[in-house]
Amino acid sequence: MKNTLYRALAIVTLSISIISCSNDDNQEVSGTGKIILEFDNAYGANDLILNTQGNTTSNNEVLKVSLVKYIISNVVLTKADGTTFVYPKSKSYFIADEAAADGHEFELTDVPAGDYVKVKFGIGVDEEQWKLGASGQGDFLAKADAAGMMWSWAAGYKFLAFEGTFTSPTVTAATPFMIHTGKTGTDYNYTEVTLDMPTKALVRTTIKPEVHIITDLSKIIDGTNKIKLSDNNANGMGAMIMSGTNLPLITQNINAMFRVDHVHND
Repeated sequence: MKNTLYRALAIVTLSISIISCSNDDNQEVSGTGKIILEFDNAYGANDLILNTQGNTTSNNEVLKVSLVKYIISNVVLTKADGTTFVYPKSKSYFIADEAAADGHEFELTDVPAGDYVKVKFGIGVDEEQWKLGASGQGDFLAKADAAGMMWSWAAGYKFLAFEGTFTSPTVTAATPFMIHTGKTGTDYNYTEVTLDMPTKALVRTTIKPEVHIITDLSKIIDGTNKIKLSDNNANGMGAMIMSGTNLPLITQNINAMFRVDHVHND
């Protein structure tokens, strides 16, 4: 009698479990939610700390980084089923700034609920947007200007600003360096990055995922393309890389300096 009762209870429990799992699997995902893109700046394997010495390149140049800013734009999220959500262009321009409290996390709102597995974004302001003219930039033009991310309207936006001082075997005194990317001549130097997420970002009305992106700034001059600051230190006045043949090479490096470290589904 006791064994029969146990078997009956086991069957009931199993049935409840199957029904529960079936209900979970078939649960409709609807509505909209939010997702946070967090940009965490690093130098190689270490967290970046501004104004500290010790960031050494493969060319044996030692950098003390004092400023890091870059424009994130044109965000596109891809679901597990392959469908995409293009974040509205009018809201899709952000300035990552290592020194600013609000320069690391960017919240996207009104995102369709779903399981997201990829994120794509631009570094800089796309040429189509720039061609709309100053009056077509909305509030972002003033924001970029206030953040020092404009050269002039005619010259356009700074897509990335990376500054500090360096020393090397041939440059023994701390010497300024300044790397700015953006439009130069006929080269626009805008680039887009697509990243896979190691786990799904579950956007729900009740869940706001945080996608933690590591930005390895060492790759700016020490990526696939190796750029020696010492070779650009004209007359000992500092390495100012804002045009010329190095800029497309740096743009290629920038394309490879991002990765998604993890996703919080809280």
